[in-house]
Amino acid sequence: MKARVFVTLKPSVFDPQGRAIVEALHSLGYGQANDVRQGKYFVLDLNVASAAEAEKMAKEISDRVLANPVIESFTVEIDGAAK
Repeated sequence: MKARVFVTLKPSVFDPQGRAIVEALHSLGYGQANDVRQGKYFVLDLNVASAAEAEKMAKEISDRVLANPVIESFTVEIDGAAK
């Protein structure tokens, strides 16, 4: 079963890479871009029997390995269904 994990900085954490992207967009004429938050994207191929097991495992992996819970948050999607 496939799990997709999106890790982003928490809103209260300054994102210098996102800020640099916004400034670059403005210099290219995209002044309507107000903010960019960069992040990480992972695809996990899990050998489990159910979507519930996949979601539980993906959340555990994300919390323990993929994201730093102090400054980052994450969302998990299983087989196209947002969780």
